[in-house]
Amino acid sequence: MQNINEKILEKDSVMIFIHTPFCGTCHVARNILRQIEAVHKDDLFYDMNASLYPSFMQENQIESVPCLFIKQNGRIEEKIYAFQSVPNIYSYIMKYRADLFEKKS
Repeated sequence: MQNINEKILEKDSVMIFIHTPFCGTCHVARNILRQIEAVHKDDLFYDMNASLYPSFMQENQIESVPCLFIKQNGRIEEKIYAFQSVPNIYSYIMKYRADLFEKKS
């Protein structure tokens, strides 16, 4: 997982894991995302400590943490608060990052 910065926030398409350091549920969610990244051998998500980005939290109406914030083509597509399981998060990744599942020739 890569750390977030202002330049990345300006990207048109991005998946951001929003958390706080002392949130137990956030640690469970992070483990789910790490498992997915390990399978793909790539950093798919950006890491954001919500405490350091209060204006982003307010502007994007983030209700709680953990949150997987998905922006595609400049539009907020999803704010996922219930991570539940690896297959649940994969369903979102397949929807927004189908390119990860295309066969390479």
